Amino acid sequence: MSVAVRIALQRDPDVARASLATSATALAVALLAAAAETPARGVHASAAWPFLLAGLLSPGAAQVLVTLAIRAAGSSRVSMVLGTAPLVSVTIALLVLGEPARLPVLAGAVLVVAGALELARERARPPHLRRLGLLYAFAGVVLFAVRDNLVRHLATAGTAVPPGVAAAAALLGGTVLIALWARELPGSRWLRFVPAGLLFGGSYVSLFEAYYRGRVTVVAPLVAIESLAGVALSALFLRDSELVGRRLVVGAGLIVAGGTLIGALR
Repeated sequence: MSVAVRIALQRDPDVARASLATSATALAVALLAAAAETPARGVHASAAWPFLLAGLLSPGAAQVLVTLAIRAAGSSRVSMVLGTAPLVSVTIALLVLGEPARLPVLAGAVLVVAGALELARERARPPHLRRLGLLYAFAGVVLFAVRDNLVRHLATAGTAVPPGVAAAAALLGGTVLIALWARELPGSRWLRFVPAGLLFGGSYVSLFEAYYRGRVTVVAPLVAIESLAGVALSALFLRDSELVGRRLVVGAGLIVAGGTLIGALR
């Protein structure tokens, strides 16, 4: 999603349009997923309002921040910052949700964060990179982490809302918030952001399915493997503008190692 947004922003740098088009397209994907699961799981839409509110955090405010970050700092480096999400998510889960602090989970989270910190030691940066973009990305990370723990709390509290409906409700809340901020109507210029929205919608539904089944301390570090995908795809499709160097590759490798450790020894 980050790489697709970056490619589209190079043609149209309007953050409001990018955020709204990406979120609205993702909402359509989530609605399809919710419709597909309805025969087996039902809808229970009246109980979905907490997920609607969670969506105000992410994708609502968080999607705007991440889009600003991608425009200012590029997709590869924003992906690395997003890899720090496990540190925030796991900390909240340990302190608030009372999840167990097992050694493999903590060790994996440390590796993931160490990989992201390689970004701070990087020297060869592209000329377009603005450090403010990295701050935007980390602010988005905090909102992601709060959203993750809210979804996990609701899932374990015995909600009747199935994951697809929950994801659609969150995306609806976020899309409405972005629409109120953007004041943008659908148009042909949205089309370049549709690929990013399709990817975002698929990932969002998958994320909710994961949190309905696994603890935050397990799922969040595994999700951070997106950093590897972000760096690899940026090197493949945005080689000239992203300047993917050794530190980014090493950092992505550490993140994958942390995710693998958590997945194997959880």
